[in-house]
Amino acid sequence: MDLRLHDTTPTSDERAAVDAVLGPARSGWHGGERGDEVDVRVAFGGRELRQQRHMLLPALRALQSRVGWISETGIEYICARLDVPPAEAWSVATFYALLATTPRPPRVLHVCDDIACRCKGAESLIAELERTVGPAHAHAAGADHVQVDARGAVWMRSPCLGMCDRAPAAFVQQAGLAPQEELVPALTADAARVILREGRVPRGASPGPSASAGVVHAASGPLSLLPRIGTTDPASLAAYRTAGGYEALSRAVEIGAEAVIHEVIESRLMGRGGAAFPTGRKWDAVAKQATRPHYLVCNADESEPGTFKDRVLLEGDPFAIIEAMTIAGFATGCERGFLYIRGEYPLAAQRMQHAIDQARLNGLLGTDVLGRGVSFDIELRRGAGAYICGEETAIFNSIEGYRGEPRNKPPFPAQAGLFGLPTVVNNVETLANIPFIVLNGGAAFARIGTAQSTGTRLFCLSGSVAEPGVYEVPFGTSLRELISLAGGPSDGASIRTVLLGGAAGVFVRADELDIPLTFEGARAANATLGSGVIMVFDDRVDMRQILLRIASFFRDESCGQCVPCRVGTVRQEEALHRIACGATRGGMPGETALLDEVGAAMRDASICGLGQTAYAAIESAIHRVGLLNGTHGASA
Repeated sequence: MDLRLHDTTPTSDERAAVDAVLGPARSGWHGGERGDEVDVRVAFGGRELRQQRHMLLPALRALQSRVGWISETGIEYICARLDVPPAEAWSVATFYALLATTPRPPRVLHVCDDIACRCKGAESLIAELERTVGPAHAHAAGADHVQVDARGAVWMRSPCLGMCDRAPAAFVQQAGLAPQEELVPALTADAARVILREGRVPRGASPGPSASAGVVHAASGPLSLLPRIGTTDPASLAAYRTAGGYEALSRAVEIGAEAVIHEVIESRLMGRGGAAFPTGRKWDAVAKQATRPHYLVCNADESEPGTFKDRVLLEGDPFAIIEAMTIAGFATGCERGFLYIRGEYPLAAQRMQHAIDQARLNGLLGTDVLGRGVSFDIELRRGAGAYICGEETAIFNSIEGYRGEPRNKPPFPAQAGLFGLPTVVNNVETLANIPFIVLNGGAAFARIGTAQSTGTRLFCLSGSVAEPGVYEVPFGTSLRELISLAGGPSDGASIRTVLLGGAAGVFVRADELDIPLTFEGARAANATLGSGVIMVFDDRVDMRQILLRIASFFRDESCGQCVPCRVGTVRQEEALHRIACGATRGGMPGETALLDEVGAAMRDASICGLGQTAYAAIESAIHRVGLLNGTHGASA
């Protein structure tokens, strides 16, 4: 392919960063030094080089981590190495919020201003930073070629960072030869200034070694998902095995792939990522596909505002996720799995990579798992800041090195998924249930919860509650009971409304707290459990600003591929801004009618769930709770 590259030379840092991911250049035709006699007569490329396209995002992330931004020279070196047209590489680089294609300092503090952090004073914190440090850095600079301070720092506003239980939160990136990234809970203005000035996180403003902060055992029986969180060293394979780890994998290999799938079907396990699709049916469909190879993708791109359960599992029990993925790969005939973790979870990525390495070293991953001839291995991939990549087909495009845009369905992933081949996609929490099912049987799992909603469920409680955190309860627990387990409203305030399912969920009134937390109970109440978000708002929260933040979130996170979502999310935010500032067109009835019309168009015509649910929370706030007309429902 004639790439039409400019006559540019990458810096030594840029070349080293890319080569660390892709290896040294094999040929002068693709980024190496020309002049070798072989290069005069032979050009390497073709199918072999095109198959490396999936390394585009890791290479872009490497540039960002080393230099702090992605320059024209750096990206063209990647293009030469991977035989990717520059226009396509730029389209991918500009798709992700954590990648910068204009110069900026190497240290960046991303301060969350999403809905949970707003409930904990994020806007006051940001106002203090604007007063004492200066305005937030824009995601796109005004000029392409500017000088930046190599020792400088900037701060930026950020969507939800998955630290809602310890809000307000921030995410620190430090580029360089030894890049560093860290999530910072309970951020204060003083701590933010220290991070920006000195590049260190002050003592007491770091998550520390334990991922268990905020995790509460709320189930009446023994835990099935959280037993090792906070009690077993997440870095020790020996400790995991002492606590019963890898007994399920041994059992799975002993009973065989078909029996494992039978147990998962009998368990009636439904997906925990939001779609609630029967896991056993998905596994069975992929296992029966004659086309080979099959792929497994663990979707850990947890970006729904208010959701943080997967982070707790990944940080606190990494070997359990590796074991569960291995069982899933064995049962469905997959020899290769991808673990896709959102870019804002550095500790989770670090611990999962360590677990993968240790499992491989001890014969628990690779070509002969457990010495039983089972072949399965896992590759970790990190996202770069795109909520849409949590959609099951968008994650395929992201892994393959394209923009993380959803695909039209059919074909469905079971027929044509990652690299166009049969693929199993499961959420982290879904997979975390597999060892219990294999060891205890599907029937035992199905006896927990209700007939249609089996097992326990992790719920993420945040906002105006005394004890935010991840709670494991059996399906059937009521919303009121769960909020009580979290200590109820903080500081004796009254509940104004509760958001179920996150930004893509619905608001319910304070007199609806007896809703049973089951799939069927949520449907009967015209609500959704979504990804397990339960965010409580008391009567002191400015709900109009919360609705505006939800609207801006969807406008910003829309991939822009389809018109209903691309335009509708903008029109929705505009209408809410007019309402908030008292400049309505046609009064509230006119604006409400417009919002309903735009919402219906997004729901009916958008390609994926982002557009289809972008109006759900706002619609419920208007028509169910009355948050925009002064009728807020009864207080609890």
